Amino acid sequence: SVEFKNVTFRYVPSGNLVLKDVSFAAQPGQTIALLGATGSGKSTIINLIPRFYDVSEGSVTIDGNDVRDVSLDSLRSQIGIVLQETNLFSGTIRDNIAFGRPDSTMEEVVAAAKAAAAHDFILSFPDGYETAVGERGVTLSGGQKQRIAIARALILNPRLLILDDSTSSVDLMTEYRIQKALDNLMRGRTSFVIAQRITTVVNADMILVLDKGKIAATGKHEDLMEHSPLYAEIYNSQLVGDVTVEEDEMGEEIAEAK
Repeated sequence: SVEFKNVTFRYVPSGNLVLKDVSFAAQPGQTIALLGATGSGKSTIINLIPRFYDVSEGSVTIDGNDVRDVSLDSLRSQIGIVLQETNLFSGTIRDNIAFGRPDSTMEEVVAAAKAAAAHDFILSFPDGYETAVGERGVTLSGGQKQRIAIARALILNPRLLILDDSTSSVDLMTEYRIQKALDNLMRGRTSFVIAQRITTVVNADMILVLDKGKIAATGKHEDLMEHSPLYAEIYNSQLVGDVTVEEDEMGEEIAEAK
């Protein structure tokens, strides 16, 4: 379980409050969707869990243990992170997938790549899994880097996941594959998702609606549509319009691809 207790955060001691008295609890295996405008505090919440920053006041606990009382290596070995902007380091594709578990076998690396919808494009390179990538994965597209990051998280087999479900500038078939890979990754794990997809919020166990550093509303989709005007506005303006068009186009393209 992950619990935020009266968490307040500012980047510098005398700076503006970025989070204000945020409290919530996520149970094991739940998917928590975070919604809100830019600057509402979504990214700050997910950055506090692996201790990229420490809280200014309050506490973040995992299974009752304050994250500040656990070594960073121990903490981060339990957390898989897949964000749209993924940086890869210099080395091979295999090295990048096995980054969290360098002792992984080739069979494990390939299995993770297949589950992440990355195996086919990796084999399209002459050197396959031994293909060298630059410090920021310069030989790979945004969508390819994102799938490598998903494979890396799968092989780590983390208890907690932090991700955004948006996709880089990719074609519709690639977007479909990435979304399926993210769904595979989230299954059965406690997941915190900066949500862009309708399916993410509709299926989430809990949605946190953030506004100016505070939790403006919390609950499941049906309840929030009825009781939170802010959620309904975000749902209708940020999620529904784009995704409906994409789903229509995607359906045609997938049908053609079969």
